[in-house]
Amino acid sequence: MSVQEKRLKPIFGGHEKFVFRDSWLKKGIDATSHNPAIFSDDEALVVLGVGKNMVRSIRHWCLATDVLSEATTDRRARSLQPTVLGTSLLGDTGWDPFLEDPGTLWLLHWQLATNMVRGLVWHLVFSAFYEPEFNKKQMAMFVGKRLDAMGVVTTQGTIEREIDCCVRTYVPAMRGVSSLAGDEGFDCPLSDLGLLRFIADDNIYRFSMGPKPTLATPIFGYALLSFLTQVVHTRRTVAIDECIYHEGSPGQIFKLDENSVVEHLEILADLTDGRLRFQETAGLRQIYLDEFTEDKLGRAAISLLDRYYCHD
Repeated sequence: MSVQEKRLKPIFGGHEKFVFRDSWLKKGIDATSHNPAIFSDDEALVVLGVGKNMVRSIRHWCLATDVLSEATTDRRARSLQPTVLGTSLLGDTGWDPFLEDPGTLWLLHWQLATNMVRGLVWHLVFSAFYEPEFNKKQMAMFVGKRLDAMGVVTTQGTIEREIDCCVRTYVPAMRGVSSLAGDEGFDCPLSDLGLLRFIADDNIYRFSMGPKPTLATPIFGYALLSFLTQVVHTRRTVAIDECIYHEGSPGQIFKLDENSVVEHLEILADLTDGRLRFQETAGLRQIYLDEFTEDKLGRAAISLLDRYYCHD
């Protein structure tokens, strides 16, 4: 475990046990655009049209999916501001403000599962657990051990609540969480991805491995380029296996098989005009980053999203 991971100070429970709904992220963007301190304002209940716990939950999910960030000034008011991604995606003239494109759901899943502060359990479930299925007890044991290794101190009850919210983010309530009532029983938009299934007869959750027909290559490319920013400053080649099996890789977080990743890479070579290329040398398949710096990878990632949503 890296020193950086050991110094993590994750935030648990900010979701207030609610999964986010279709309109919540858009509400957060709109509200903070008019009042950066809305989430600490008495008017938040009226402006957002939800109860007090849900106000806190909307704030959490907007931060967890990186559509909002904490402002660098006016900390006393706990101000928030839309990120570049948040404005581009969910602003009034944004790419997909109402989450109508399935690519947006994959993008939000990536943002959530790579958020090591507010989505750490999501990251561990989708990125670090390599078995095809699990029950909640098994996952709680796994997450507990990983948190211990990171030096993160929390309680068993907190871990169990995080795992419960995590699986409800992806599994429709009617298919395994039918005991939930009222507001907690609403489905999250990410349940449409079909990434996780509940097998009631065995009381287990099973990942859906393999090709993802609704995962467009530019969305995969955004994720891949974001992943590659972690290594580009130290080396110029990355083994394709790292992009498939490494913790935090697109292959793991999207639960893709090897052939699916390679197919995406072949298309990406054309989408990036050959700047992102891979080839096999002496039996080793590698991605070459000769033309990229960390900054260029970031710009290329946003360019892929713009190209996807604008249908250029």
